[in-house]
Amino acid sequence: MKILVINGSPHLNGCTDRALREAENTLIDNGIEIERVNIGNKDIRGCISCNFCREHGRCVFNDLVNETAPKFAEADGLIVGSPVYYAGCNGQLLAFLDRLFYSTSGTIDKTMKIGAAVVSSRRAGSTSAFDEINKYFTISAMPIASSTYWNEVHGFTAEDVEDDLEGLQTMRNLGRNIAFMVKAFASARKENGFPQQERSSFTSFHTEG
Repeated sequence: MKILVINGSPHLNGCTDRALREAENTLIDNGIEIERVNIGNKDIRGCISCNFCREHGRCVFNDLVNETAPKFAEADGLIVGSPVYYAGCNGQLLAFLDRLFYSTSGTIDKTMKIGAAVVSSRRAGSTSAFDEINKYFTISAMPIASSTYWNEVHGFTAEDVEDDLEGLQTMRNLGRNIAFMVKAFASARKENGFPQQERSSFTSFHTEG
């Protein structure tokens, strides 16, 4: 059982990393394997809506997105962490998620893969960034893992996060909840299979000129 962790912060040892490590360590303690991908300091461009992926099963830009796709396919869940910029996520992270989710929509069945958002802010704007990440999960039949507070930590430096005892507690509870969900879903899948997802209807509204 494996969880893929995406760190969207350009600071590899910063606040977001500190929050993710708390959740990661708890998952490891509960028998879950972790694989981390750091993307916040990478040059990642946005989707250009060329639909190359529809024909070829991969993004036209052969970068970290295509490298991460098979890891996403193998994982039982995804944790996405981001710092908060102007009440939103890091731009590289959003470009990465747009392309990862869209380019794999025909190749990776995301049904019942667990999704969890983790955000870090100095003071405010965290809940809107948190909501921004969760939308990728809710459009993909991915159940969202929650904790005992919104999945966030506060601080300007990683050292500040050490003093956010409730934030770190929230990360540990998140890790335990994800571990429980992974194991419970694996058992349910073995016994009953996952729910069928209908994909035949695609409604578009057109106006006549």
